[in-house]
Amino acid sequence: MKVLISGASGLMGAALTGSLRADGHSVCHLVRPGGKAAPGDVPWNPLNALVDVPAMEGFDAVVNLNGASIGGGRWTSKRKTILRSSRVDSTRVLVDALSHLRQPPRVLICASATGCYGNRGDEALNETSGYGNDFLAILCRAWEAEAARAASAGMRTVTARFGIVLSTEGGALPRMLTPFKVGVGGRLGSGKQWMSWIALEDAVRVLRAAIDDARWNGPVNVVSPEPVRNAEFTRVLASVLHRPAIFPAPALALRLALGEMADALLLASQRVQPGCLLQYGFAFRYENLEQALHAVLAKNA
Repeated sequence: MKVLISGASGLMGAALTGSLRADGHSVCHLVRPGGKAAPGDVPWNPLNALVDVPAMEGFDAVVNLNGASIGGGRWTSKRKTILRSSRVDSTRVLVDALSHLRQPPRVLICASATGCYGNRGDEALNETSGYGNDFLAILCRAWEAEAARAASAGMRTVTARFGIVLSTEGGALPRMLTPFKVGVGGRLGSGKQWMSWIALEDAVRVLRAAIDDARWNGPVNVVSPEPVRNAEFTRVLASVLHRPAIFPAPALALRLALGEMADALLLASQRVQPGCLLQYGFAFRYENLEQALHAVLAKNA
């Protein structure tokens, strides 16, 4: 099988590339100007809507993981423009290019996030739940809409709504670990907000199943079936690290430090269920948070 990946230098892209190549599949990357390209990689510049379309012929699947880090900086107007362009505009460029191929790939998988649901309190959320109305939810809605256009060109289209991906190699977990390691960790705000998570290993397996299984279509929540409240996440993480968790971060302090991003990423509550994964019979390796954190942290020991 021949797979093309955008955003391959990120946490998920690198892990997926390694997994596929380990099983003998051919993996190529979409590479921006100045990036290091290997034979078979496809040059593109989504900022200028430039893609080497002929070089995209012959792929069985395309996985679009492109997107600037959502937690990489305070959400100023400039930062919001970067976040939107790197997701919505780049996906539009990619889908337009794929639609012009003589033989488009049979499947396009596009990243999204459980942030699409907004702050929903204790409401149990599945793939049929509506979008929220904050910046992140509106961003995800536009992002998914661009990916959905691929269906008109005959491509099976899956939008992978990732929760918090647990890995020491990147994502949110390394930033969570720092205060605990120095003994000043604690819950965020009230601690009552739900956190939906998945181990990186399971997230990669979800993407691979989405490539292979023709039943998968539309939005898929990429989360464990056991979401936890922030206070519980904090307790379990502290226990696994053998550190205290007695220094809560007040919501006001988080908002002063991070602005709008604090509400969307740290204080919003999303109790997300993997409805489609359970329906498709996906077998999680890590359903329990403590089990997952032990496994993830052991890899970095």
